Amino acid sequence: MRDRSSSSARGAKQTAVSLDIVLCTPRGRSLTVLLVRGAEGGREKWTLPWAWFTPGTSPDDRAVHVIADALGAKPGWLAQVGATGDERRHPGGAALSIGYAAVTAARDRGPAADAQWFPVGSLPPLAPRHATLIATAQLALRERLDTAPIAFRLLPATFTLTELQDVYELLLGRRVHKASFRRSLQAAWLVEPTDEWRSEGRGRPAQLFRYAPRKRRGGRRGVRFELLGG
Repeated sequence: MRDRSSSSARGAKQTAVSLDIVLCTPRGRSLTVLLVRGAEGGREKWTLPWAWFTPGTSPDDRAVHVIADALGAKPGWLAQVGATGDERRHPGGAALSIGYAAVTAARDRGPAADAQWFPVGSLPPLAPRHATLIATAQLALRERLDTAPIAFRLLPATFTLTELQDVYELLLGRRVHKASFRRSLQAAWLVEPTDEWRSEGRGRPAQLFRYAPRKRRGGRRGVRFELLGG
């Protein structure tokens, strides 16, 4: 006699949709990704935060809840970066995965007990689909830096221009030309100075700025600057 319960389980898995989140934050001089401990008995010890998608619910809202469970706070920025249903293995066996890229400053709260930050250049073994989603999310962050306030969501309310440049360099994986970067910020009208200053070691204190995009004719101009090699 055929086991209908096993057949149903296999059929459900073949049509199941997962929501998989690549949550990033800078820690020191590295861009890091949040991973959680995989389910007992799984092949990998670590996975991206993920959950099954339930039809009739908002996938974006569900993704925010998944992040809140793993981080203890909502993300500073979140966006879908595509779906994949290829043959690459998912840790839960999902047929289709909706990938998200998210960022957080993560200064006030640490991750849950079963979660940990890992540098993107030194990740533990992951399911092939999760490894692909991380690469996809990194590319999406770089492509959207010019049109979304991603870098500013990784900083406190006030920051120095050096701190802002450091975040751009982490997200791009490249160094940028300092003078070109600052000229571009001024032309884009994205930041405004405050009356506060902060010491950055030797030399004169640095002025603090805040994210305050101004409207202008013809729409807002993005941040375009010269990249350096290496």
